[in-house]
Amino acid sequence: MPSVLPDGEPMPEDGALPRHALDGSGQRPLGFYLHVPYCATRCGYCDFNTYTASELRGSGGALASRDNYADTVAEEIRLARKVLGDDPRPVETVFVGGGTPTLLPAADLGRMLAAIRDEFGLAEGAEVTTEANPESVDPRYLEELRAAGFNRVSFGMQSARQHVLKILDRTHTPGRPEACVAEARAAGFEHVNLDLIYGTPGESDDDWRASLDAVVGAGPDHVSAYALIVEEGTQLARRIRRGEVPMTDDDVHADRYLIAEEALSAAGFAWYEVSNWATSAAGRCRHNELYWRGADWWGAGPGAHSHVGGVRWWNVKHPGAYAQALAEGRSPGAGREVLSEEDRRVERILLELRLEEGCPLSLLKPAGAAAAARALADGLLQPGPYEAGRAVLTLRGRLLADAVVRDLVD
Repeated sequence: MPSVLPDGEPMPEDGALPRHALDGSGQRPLGFYLHVPYCATRCGYCDFNTYTASELRGSGGALASRDNYADTVAEEIRLARKVLGDDPRPVETVFVGGGTPTLLPAADLGRMLAAIRDEFGLAEGAEVTTEANPESVDPRYLEELRAAGFNRVSFGMQSARQHVLKILDRTHTPGRPEACVAEARAAGFEHVNLDLIYGTPGESDDDWRASLDAVVGAGPDHVSAYALIVEEGTQLARRIRRGEVPMTDDDVHADRYLIAEEALSAAGFAWYEVSNWATSAAGRCRHNELYWRGADWWGAGPGAHSHVGGVRWWNVKHPGAYAQALAEGRSPGAGREVLSEEDRRVERILLELRLEEGCPLSLLKPAGAAAAARALADGLLQPGPYEAGRAVLTLRGRLLADAVVRDLVD
């Protein structure tokens, strides 16, 4: 959840969508993202729309409180039902992210999920995920989540090394995320993810290998590994600017990615998106696949983004303003945009090229098709899929994915 909202046209007060947004909806899956904006402390690298208790104190009053947050989100879910009308689709994926969702009682997360179930119904075998801070859960909490209907949990591990965690301002202790995996398995969670970050200032190749070894040893069925992006306005950006910690360069990021691919592949994980690996098709994050394939999702919560049928909108950022809008019977939407056919073509290339199956070459214009031919010759695209009409990245292409995409969208 980025902290800066885009520009766009005003959102109708009732949240109504253009009539065409639901055309063909029966062929698209529907998911929900529920944003919980609360954190105990702010991590130095974080640019998400999150708030600590001290940041909310005196700003929005009781409306910004997490005590009644689940009820406020449930109100937006009821609004979604009104806006989507008689859309018969059950919800196929639910993802609760943050922030730190598990700062709320497990019963609160369960109430938000129950509101989706009551208003829309859940598809058989629906994937229901929450993110969790390793220090904010214990075995009983995980058991309560499982009983409430959650079947997938994603723990923010980031690193196994204390000095790396310190640079990132992460408060959990090394070893705790691995213990969380075991506790989640004992609670009945079939699918567990661990998130990693590579390229933190001061991290060595050996530090990164230790983190990967710890992840593999913990036994999750999914791993996400992201290169650290230093966002302007964050504490980490200020520290780098002052020369307190060094900036990591792109060559280091590339080396770390190759180390991750080697270690995870050897342990039975297969990549299915540039930054994501799973031990089986069932272990993939279906909710994220919904984003990458341009399906429909409703994002509830402050700053949350939604997309339905080529219409994208986003909510007001502050929890107090968000709650106030819903209390007054208004949509919390801050703005929206109706995507053109060209917008949707470009987004398909941007997102689908990152996937294991790549994107159809038929999406490319002549300049993009010529760029694809050059990428093939340069070893950035796989020959077999190319001959079959698809652009699929090689391992080297994955390292240069952003550059390949820039060329192909022309």
